[in-house]
Amino acid sequence: MPTLDEVFDDVRRRTDEALDRLVPAAGVAPTRLHEAIRWSLFAGGKRIRPAIVFAAGQTFGAAPEQLSTTAAAVEMIHTYSLIHDDLPPMDDDDLRRGKATCHKQFGEATAILAGDVLQTLAFKAIAEDPALSADVRAAVISAIASGAGTPAGMVSGQQLDLEAEGRSMDIDSVEQIHRQKTGSLISAAAASGAIIGGALAEELALTRKYAGNLGLLFQITDDLLDVTQPTESLGKTAGKDASAKKATYPSLLGVNETRVLAANVHSDAIAALGAINKDTELLHLLADLILNRTR
Repeated sequence: MPTLDEVFDDVRRRTDEALDRLVPAAGVAPTRLHEAIRWSLFAGGKRIRPAIVFAAGQTFGAAPEQLSTTAAAVEMIHTYSLIHDDLPPMDDDDLRRGKATCHKQFGEATAILAGDVLQTLAFKAIAEDPALSADVRAAVISAIASGAGTPAGMVSGQQLDLEAEGRSMDIDSVEQIHRQKTGSLISAAAASGAIIGGALAEELALTRKYAGNLGLLFQITDDLLDVTQPTESLGKTAGKDASAKKATYPSLLGVNETRVLAANVHSDAIAALGAINKDTELLHLLADLILNRTR
């Protein structure tokens, strides 16, 4: 069994090779647009979502070659969301992954277009993936579109997050935002891998349950990092949630109780894996990684 570091090295290599193949080169016209896309895509992201595609797919027997394009497509969707999230009407951030945000480097209009193109390229890549059957391509596109869109996906979660700024929120409302804004795309990533691997309906449901909790866990730890780590460690501006008056778990529960909540959500994710009669060690290790992450 490879170590988690070895798994991530392989995922990053395969995903970056696929991204390089699927995204126009920087020298292709319009060059500024393609430079902006590559600036954000290859800024050194952790590739957590592609790793989830690979881990879920390989759990159910998919070959890495069947998963690379879908993993790259999920990363395109994630990166488009970050580009738009950083824009002035949203989070208005200057730093992402330790570099200037796309709109700071290339201007707001080009950043908007870069995000738009990444979304279209993601679905085009899956629709044309020769490694998958037509039925599997359609199922994966549906899963990712649902996870990325509305009424219960990433974009709807972002809208709820915007509407919540400066308002008094309860724990249930914060969880709804987190499960949609962050958890839904992570769930779609796991579901896509499982679909490619041929998971049965019950196995797919358990994988979604695991990944839904994994996504919530990711956002809980993100809330914690925002108040416990400096900008230099995060690669993005620390303290943004507090300055935007966003309701977060630490603001409602405090740091210690938020850490207890993170441990409980991690346990829920692992419990879902326990009901899957496959080797789920990689998925288990990913949950451990997210629980204990420091950036």
